[in-house]
Amino acid sequence: MKKTLILAMAFMAFTFAGCGTMATGTDGSQTNTGNNPQTGINTGDAVSILESILGNVLGLNKLTEADLYGTWKYSQPGCAFTSDNALAKAGGAVAAQRVKNQLQEYYTKVGIKSSNTQFTFKEDKTFSAKIDGKSFNGQYTFDPADGRLTLQSLLLTLPCYVERSGNTIGILVESQRLMQLLQTIGQVSGNQSLQAIGEISKNFDGVRLGFEMTK
Repeated sequence: MKKTLILAMAFMAFTFAGCGTMATGTDGSQTNTGNNPQTGINTGDAVSILESILGNVLGLNKLTEADLYGTWKYSQPGCAFTSDNALAKAGGAVAAQRVKNQLQEYYTKVGIKSSNTQFTFKEDKTFSAKIDGKSFNGQYTFDPADGRLTLQSLLLTLPCYVERSGNTIGILVESQRLMQLLQTIGQVSGNQSLQAIGEISKNFDGVRLGFEMTK
């Protein structure tokens, strides 16, 4: 009963969040623009967020280590707020989409894209990765109970969290850790933009950030 109530309330929240504005054409007809001016989120994003929330509530988004195996390519920025309250997650997901939109500006500025950013996880608990074209590799451990993923390489040891939404995973770290990761990569690669990414820690404190990945 409690779960049903949560689902109903979450659905209502995202019905309003996803509603677009109506534009009137020259012939008097109206069309939905698919964008809510108050949230800055279009209908497609709202549906995606709702699916993720429902998946978490129903327990459909659990990830096993075997699910990690293979190569995952960057698709867009990842963001999540931490909370055990499903209704708080519903509100947080709307805010997270806003943060992702802002984070996209940083990623575009430093040159992060699908062609140069990816992770590969193997059954022998080794991984290889590229971020902005800079390669590094090492070993990983994964705890499916809480989605904690630890990457260990010569460059750094990086505690992450992995979230799943359908066929997409999010590899997320605390904002300070993301700053450290990008600055470390920047020092090795000589990318001055990556080294100057300190704005992340100021603007997104207390939020898990990273990369959404698809196979």
